Amino acid sequence: MDDQHAMEPELRARLHTQAKALSSGPGVYLMKDSAGVVLYVGKAASLRDRVGSYFLASADLGPRKRLLLAGIADFEIIEMEAEWEALLAEARLIKDLRPRFNVMLTDGKSYPYLAVTTKDDFPGVYVTRDPADSRFRGARIFGPFTSGRDIREAVDVMQRIFRFRTCHLDIHAGDPANRHFRPCLLHAIKQCTAPCGDCIDRDAYAADIDRMLRFIGSQRSSVIRELKSKMQDASKQQRFEQAATLRDQLHAIERLGDRAANQEEARAWQPEVTIFAQDPSAALRSLQRTLGLEEPIRCIEAVDIAHLGGTETVGSKVCFLDGRPFKEQYRRYRIETAGNDDYASIREVVTRRYVDAGEGRERFPDVILIDGGPGQLNAALAVFAEM
Repeated sequence: MDDQHAMEPELRARLHTQAKALSSGPGVYLMKDSAGVVLYVGKAASLRDRVGSYFLASADLGPRKRLLLAGIADFEIIEMEAEWEALLAEARLIKDLRPRFNVMLTDGKSYPYLAVTTKDDFPGVYVTRDPADSRFRGARIFGPFTSGRDIREAVDVMQRIFRFRTCHLDIHAGDPANRHFRPCLLHAIKQCTAPCGDCIDRDAYAADIDRMLRFIGSQRSSVIRELKSKMQDASKQQRFEQAATLRDQLHAIERLGDRAANQEEARAWQPEVTIFAQDPSAALRSLQRTLGLEEPIRCIEAVDIAHLGGTETVGSKVCFLDGRPFKEQYRRYRIETAGNDDYASIREVVTRRYVDAGEGRERFPDVILIDGGPGQLNAALAVFAEM
């Protein structure tokens, strides 16, 4: 290590000792210079482990962090109840303090932001690196955040609680077309209240968005009090379905501090799937980059044709949601017109499955996989071209 960028051994030892006394819980940390100026703001699942890692003599921090380390004279921490709260606190502090090294460590990349389109009849919630985009004119903007992956995970957690939409559909209150629109799979797994399909009115949806915004603004206690009050009122008035929805939101919020509970809740909609060789989220992000898609991939469908010795031809469609099988949407199609013709069979299945999406009555999945070769693919593309 270049001596110019080295930390004095005595200072390193003192700060490492201080770090070992920190809580093992989540929070944010502020690295300061000798004048008390904040050089860097970070978040941690374990403050003790994360802050302590800076001051290990064997730490390989890379050239930029070695520059940071050379300037550190002290640190300050703020403990949080949950990792996602640390993520939001980190974003607020970076925005307010503009620490020098938070800017340097981006390597020229823009930070992700959270946009809530509050001017819409049914506001959507989006992660974006371009908050000035015309789609977000008049939106509430939160951030910057240091990790796109972390903020997307936080949005997933909040969506399971507040059930807001993340699609870019143009939805207006009172539009009669909403009554005939088929909601996407997020409604089926209770992650969206589906204003697109007229499944929730504007006022009820606005109340969920208001709670989410207050929750982001660290008003967790007031949101919990409101949910308890409204749940009791709904129960007294025998509006049991509404009371159950409020109860589920309340329980989800109360469990946010339990990391293991969050992970279990994230896959509760698919209970038979408990073990995967690896987390599918990295593969989904890689596929998103490969395909050049702006939005994260959530729903993938695959179509295949099978037959028995040229007879009994059937089509099948499987569905994966967030990289995991969603068997409620698996379908089998008995081929009615094509006989032993793979290409014609593909055309029939694709037409039957996606006719509603083609006519604007539901959303297409994010990715459609056609099993076969160029002939099968071209048969499917011909159907989509006619929609």
